[in-house]
Amino acid sequence: MPFASPLFARHPTASPRRRWPSLNAWRRAGREWARTDGQTWAFIAKALLAATLALWLAYRLELPQPSTVLVTVFIVLQPQSGQVLAKSFYRILGSLAGLTFTVAAIALFAQERVLLLGALVLWIGYCTRGAARYRDFRSYGFLLAGYTACLVGLPAVAQPQGAFLQAVWRLLEIALGICCAGVVSVAILPQTTRGVLRRTLAQRLRDFLAMAHDGLLGSLDAERFAGLSARFAADSVGFESLRSASVFEEPYLRRRSGRLAALGNRLMLLNTRFHALYQLLDRLSDRPRAVRQALAPALESIAAALAPALGRLPEERDLRRLSERLAAERETLMAAIRNGRQQLVQATPAEADRLDYDTAAELLYRFAEDLHLLLGAQLALEGAAHLPTTPRETFTPLASRAVAWMAGLRSALVVLGVGLFWIETAWPSGAACTLAAALISALASTSADPRRYCLQLAGGTLVGALAGGLLQFQVLPWIDGFALLLLTLTPVFAAGAWLITRPRLAGYGTGLMVWFCSAALPGNLPRYDADVFCNTYLAYGVACAVAVVAVSVLLPPSQPWVWRRLEDALRERLVHAIGAPLAGLSGRFDSGLRDLLNQVQVLTVGQPEVQRRLLRWTFLSLELGHAIIELRLEQAALPPLPWYREERAWRLAIRALGRALVRLFRQPNAANLARALTAVDHAILLAHQAQRHLEPNPGDFDRSPLRRIASYLHFIRTSLLAPDSPLAGYLPQARPPARDEG
Repeated sequence: MPFASPLFARHPTASPRRRWPSLNAWRRAGREWARTDGQTWAFIAKALLAATLALWLAYRLELPQPSTVLVTVFIVLQPQSGQVLAKSFYRILGSLAGLTFTVAAIALFAQERVLLLGALVLWIGYCTRGAARYRDFRSYGFLLAGYTACLVGLPAVAQPQGAFLQAVWRLLEIALGICCAGVVSVAILPQTTRGVLRRTLAQRLRDFLAMAHDGLLGSLDAERFAGLSARFAADSVGFESLRSASVFEEPYLRRRSGRLAALGNRLMLLNTRFHALYQLLDRLSDRPRAVRQALAPALESIAAALAPALGRLPEERDLRRLSERLAAERETLMAAIRNGRQQLVQATPAEADRLDYDTAAELLYRFAEDLHLLLGAQLALEGAAHLPTTPRETFTPLASRAVAWMAGLRSALVVLGVGLFWIETAWPSGAACTLAAALISALASTSADPRRYCLQLAGGTLVGALAGGLLQFQVLPWIDGFALLLLTLTPVFAAGAWLITRPRLAGYGTGLMVWFCSAALPGNLPRYDADVFCNTYLAYGVACAVAVVAVSVLLPPSQPWVWRRLEDALRERLVHAIGAPLAGLSGRFDSGLRDLLNQVQVLTVGQPEVQRRLLRWTFLSLELGHAIIELRLEQAALPPLPWYREERAWRLAIRALGRALVRLFRQPNAANLARALTAVDHAILLAHQAQRHLEPNPGDFDRSPLRRIASYLHFIRTSLLAPDSPLAGYLPQARPPARDEG
């Protein structure tokens, strides 16, 4: 028997050997890392590679300002290849526009530098206004048109004779930076917009299904619902930016651009449909329980259909399974609605309760139908290569013109003040200060929080000054060759690229990279001059300080008159829904109103009362606007039968209601609210009479246009009478006005 030492014997209570994770677990962890931190490190690696290529070519071609090439690379680079190509395209257009204007202005005002500065100030103000007006890549084109004009025009104020040659050099340097960034982004570890769009759609649908499930079961509180609605509005703007950039990337997405736009609009419409249903169900919670109890089986059936898709990103099989479940629930839902109506008739004889039930039931049925159509559209997105023609429904932004012009005026005043100070004092770094002030003002105009963004730029500039001074006077004089130069610059470039990938810290990264490359990067003939370096960074610091003061004191974006203009714009959307052409109106109305909602969230930070009031106007306009659009669509689709003619009293009453609503939303007061309530009551009465006495064989809302029209009219009435409406303050004084001749 072999000898067995007790020292090597396994103790019966010893812990089991630790097992390594399985291969599948490593794969899942690797995929998760690749989707999160891996993309960040890939972006940093591509930024370093693009900067290396651009800097080597700039030195090799002996360009006058290699810093312009590097600044272009870091401004153009984005995580997705499509975004890089889109920004490059609009940068080229903006640069050409800015250079064309600058050369023309120099030809006209070369003899008078104050007039030349004035022309540049007007151009910068107009371009900043355009950058604030649009929140897609057109904004970037406007921004670069103003910046490029300053880049060439400000040195020409002192030396106009070399302006044309400077314009040519700047254009070549910008083109080189764009080419390097585009080639590296497309050829090295490309991150396509297709995957981001697919993931964005899946996340939006997951969050929406969770919200809809909780709302149907009554477990969604009003505060959470308002926050989710505001977030979905911001997501709609971001999705449209991604979609517009995707057309630059690959033919696959270019062919499906119309489908993507229609899918985004359909998701906005579905969100609006659920918003109306949620608001009505919330109002019914304060009424007797008979209506909610009769509607409960139908609500629970749709919530049960949504339940299996909750808690994870829906994949294709999940979408297909949910679509089949909703299709199967359609007949069951209609049967539940009929049974609930019979139960309600037995429980209460009140006509108002029946109207509430019919309106809520129709909204629920239309919600389920629209969700089924949305799932079909998302499944068809990955269809065959030969696609049918899709009606083009694009996102229509609706920025406040007053806010945009205010941003342009503020930028123009800042550049004018700094430029006049430079001319009067003959400050050697005055041109750099004026250029920095123009760029910072334009960048701040496109930011959600301009003051915070200017402070971040100032912080990045300070860090760039410290790093640039250390490298330029302690490190760079001792190195020789491009390899060692690149080795010393890599930590700064990597830090700047990492900061740019963090949305909350992007201002620090922009300030660090733009001013570090402009002031500390050695040219083809290096010059180590402490006076010039300190003066240049002093100019950048003064520009940041002036921009912060201008945003805080000179026409700040968060002002009462701005909020009033936003409120007027929100109310005017209802007027647009009443009188605008009907073709594509639903998508235009939704996108414009949600763009305004996004601006409300941005411009009322730190003002909860103002934000609450504007959000109430937003939701009221959204509810009433879609009800009116549905009314108009129903009337446009009516068959040519005698009881549907335009001369019928119920159609004339609906037109009178439209005029009363226009008057109410342009001049909210008690008298106009009373007039609108009288008009909607009259329209409901005539629609019911027409349904009972004129329409043959009236059935449920799926077969009776007049029943659907009466439901929409009743929803308008409940919205006007809602206790949480911004019109609620006029309800106690609301009385039918005296009849006048008009």
